[in-house]
Amino acid sequence: MADGRTHIKTLLWSLPRRPSLVASTTTPLGVVVFLYMNIQENVSLAQYTTLKIGGMARYFLVARTTRELIDGIAYAKQNDLPVFVLGGGSNILLDDEGFEGLVVKIEIKSVESIDRGDTVEVTAGAGLDWDTFVADMVSDELYGLENLSLIPGTIGASVVQNIGAYGVEISSAVLWVEILNTETNNIETLKNVQCEFNYRNSIFKSNKHYIVTRVAYELKKKANLQTDYKDVAEYFLSKGIEDPTLAQVRNAIVSIRTAKLPDLDTIGTAGSFFKNPVISTESYKALLEQYPAMPSYSIDSDTVKVPLGWIIEHVCGMKGLTDGSVGTHDKQSLVIVSKKNATAEEVKSFAKKIINCVKEKTGIEIEREVEYINKK
Repeated sequence: MADGRTHIKTLLWSLPRRPSLVASTTTPLGVVVFLYMNIQENVSLAQYTTLKIGGMARYFLVARTTRELIDGIAYAKQNDLPVFVLGGGSNILLDDEGFEGLVVKIEIKSVESIDRGDTVEVTAGAGLDWDTFVADMVSDELYGLENLSLIPGTIGASVVQNIGAYGVEISSAVLWVEILNTETNNIETLKNVQCEFNYRNSIFKSNKHYIVTRVAYELKKKANLQTDYKDVAEYFLSKGIEDPTLAQVRNAIVSIRTAKLPDLDTIGTAGSFFKNPVISTESYKALLEQYPAMPSYSIDSDTVKVPLGWIIEHVCGMKGLTDGSVGTHDKQSLVIVSKKNATAEEVKSFAKKIINCVKEKTGIEIEREVEYINKK
């Protein structure tokens, strides 16, 4: 082609000896063509994560369309490279030595909506900034996402993590998720029930060959606002607001999170580093004998959720603790923060100390929300 973007198979002699910057695909007529992509080499990953930690990506591709994503995966397979898919970089800890493969940063940002009467089906690209999307939905007077305001990350990450806050989980609003299945090279659609959502988890965490491309949400034109969560209820009580609007609920969540969490512009953090543990009611009653003030939230008749931040602060005494270049946030002990020049190994070591303390003093084995990404 005259524009230099596509070359027929006969031009194979021109490919460089290093892993090629082209990927092959087959047209409906059976003709193999090679698609040039803007794949960069030796790109620092620290700039793409909220912890501001990470070495170099051997190869790096920004995928702004599903086609670019498919071509990028084809390139990785062609050159026998491992692949890591990067969204907003808010829930990961990258290796200090980087990633010895292809990092694909998803920046698919399309938004479409269909009016369904009392609800609106809104489909968003996986690379769209999550809080920008929530702000737009609230501005459009659509209910369902307001309690999830100011959570860092992208649309894709929202379903991978099944994000949740202040009594709401994203799974309650998801209709379907579109994915690229890298084993079959097909675009597939999973209904809500097929996503296997549970607490801070989904099928996408265990099935790494599923790459989220788009997510459809069912949002309501009118709904009861959820304001009974302790922090939210206290906020409105302090403001003398008895019947808040949708916009006021979003503003409340933003205000609460801003007061409790570090500023991403000035300090590194991945948000909540650990999951709040869910334990049996019997285990909780036993812990109350030793720690009478320990709070909990009932899940059902047999289990309760215990706020891990309370344990880290009041049982382990680690709130605001600094160890070298890392530590816990002075306003929210569930959050690990990293200073300039902090390393992944420092974060892992500090997180391990928290895990060991909680286990030793309460018998609870806690789990990370943050995913560790190794070099290869």
